Amino acid sequence: MDEQLFENTEPIEKVILVGVETDENIEESIDELEELANTAGAVTLDKLIQKREKIHPSTYLGKGKIEELKNRIEELGATGIICDDELSPAQMRNLEKMLECKVMDRTMLILDIFAQRAKSKEGKIQVELAQLRYQLSRLAGSGAALSRLGGGIGTRGPGEKKLETDRRHIRSRIGQLKAELVEIETHRELIRSRRKKAGTPLIAIVGYTNAGKSTLLNTLSRADVLAENKLFATLDPTTRSLILPGGSEVLITDTVGFIRKLPHHLIKAFRSTLEEAQYADILLHVVDGTSQSIEVHMKTVYETLEKLNALGKPILTLYNKMDIGVSNHLPVDKKAEKTFKVSAKTSEGLNEVLSEIENILKANRKILKALIPYSDTGMLQLIRGQGEKILEEYREDGIYIEANVNEEVYRKLEKYMIK
Repeated sequence: MDEQLFENTEPIEKVILVGVETDENIEESIDELEELANTAGAVTLDKLIQKREKIHPSTYLGKGKIEELKNRIEELGATGIICDDELSPAQMRNLEKMLECKVMDRTMLILDIFAQRAKSKEGKIQVELAQLRYQLSRLAGSGAALSRLGGGIGTRGPGEKKLETDRRHIRSRIGQLKAELVEIETHRELIRSRRKKAGTPLIAIVGYTNAGKSTLLNTLSRADVLAENKLFATLDPTTRSLILPGGSEVLITDTVGFIRKLPHHLIKAFRSTLEEAQYADILLHVVDGTSQSIEVHMKTVYETLEKLNALGKPILTLYNKMDIGVSNHLPVDKKAEKTFKVSAKTSEGLNEVLSEIENILKANRKILKALIPYSDTGMLQLIRGQGEKILEEYREDGIYIEANVNEEVYRKLEKYMIK
């Protein structure tokens, strides 16, 4: 039976952003939270930061700061607050009771944006699954928790339905979604297996959200991927074919952008989407060269890649947005094979990047010298698509070919080789 869909007709949410500063400067994180709120469609009225040794375990903020926040909410007419960390169920319930307004956290905000951005079936399933798991732990013992989820940030998703249900119903839905996701992941694994068998190299574009990954994919492969100046402008990965200057073919794919304070369970929820980075032959690490938080962004990306077991392969770091002025004080990336200053928008510097990709792939290839009978000329497509042709001669007894090829193609053409 199809579940009823509800359109979200809630007015624009007016929020106050709240953060706790413990051992590091929180200003940049709060500014990023404001970008997230804007992306989700909320209006930020004010920002409130409390300095504490540690976050209060039951109320997030101290009692005095909560009183100050409550007065500010009434004064500005705010409809809710958004906290810069993930709140525990107890923290959320206590804050709602004390402030008498809607309380959201960074995780809810990110999931809401994911819900707006997901277009593919897999993306929608992953979003709904992550949302239900997040909400499940927050339903126990609170009737208000259900009424709170009536609209706005935290309620959008595949289906945009109200959660007028109990935990058993949610668990049942989670089981159903997990089963659907297993089918999709099995299909994805089959595609990966075929790609590996064909021997086509995979290049994965990774980076902090809004660094220019989709623009880079569009420019390199002439794809038509949404590229906006917003956080998480694209969520679903896109894979396209790319012909390198030497004539060989590779596949290039983008991945969902990384962001600081992304909870581990969200990384786990989107693992199948992010795994393209794990199976890639080369990673293109796109960095916003104009950002004031370059080092923080790069650290976040590498920490996420480590959680995905996606390190240990060649990485090319691209300091992007040269067209609007890359910083003169770019950090040294010791994890990268090489770094480049580029503009994904104007193509500046991208030829050098493609040449380096070819050099890396060539280093992992073998020289093949083979005579292919005219009856088997179809085998030439393997070389033309996945190798770099050096010489091709048409002789009486077949086509003589010299080329740089990967191990897979080398084995397939071994019987034609000239010793």
